[in-house]
Amino acid sequence: MPLKRRRRGAERRRQTRTDARLSMRVEGALVEGAASQVVTETQNISASGVYCLCSHFLSPLSKVGLTIVLPALPGGSAANELLKCDAIVVRCDPAGAKRGDRRFQLACMFTDLTARHRDLLDAYVTWRNLQALRAAAAKATGRPARRATPLRRAPARARPARATRAPASRARAGRSSRAR
Repeated sequence: MPLKRRRRGAERRRQTRTDARLSMRVEGALVEGAASQVVTETQNISASGVYCLCSHFLSPLSKVGLTIVLPALPGGSAANELLKCDAIVVRCDPAGAKRGDRRFQLACMFTDLTARHRDLLDAYVTWRNLQALRAAAAKATGRPARRATPLRRAPARARPARATRAPASRARAGRSSRAR
């Protein structure tokens, strides 16, 4: 049977994705039946699912628990957010063409994401995509990329104290003008 060729065309995904390297833990049952915890990092993410490289094979359509560390966004909360949810393995394919490569391409679809977490993910994906557009535009024009957030000044109490004495050259100049 001849292989089907994929048609290139319109994007079929409903949610926008972004490339992101976020820490992630996958908890699920391996093919051998033993429960496992795999620590990995995402390759890309959207509000509907995640793609990563995994060191173990997980059966498609199996249920897994995911914990993703979502970084704080500028203008949002100051702390990272732990996003815990259940997901279904959509696919798990061998990653490498080499025989000894034991990594798998793992794609999971979120099943019980809360509205708050979905909104956080949407905001993160939008922010990351805007950063990528700014960087591409800056590269094309040869200008440095703008910062996403303005630099904040340290509070007054955290600033170093200013010297109360005038520099020596000023002090000497002041004495000589007074002496006249």
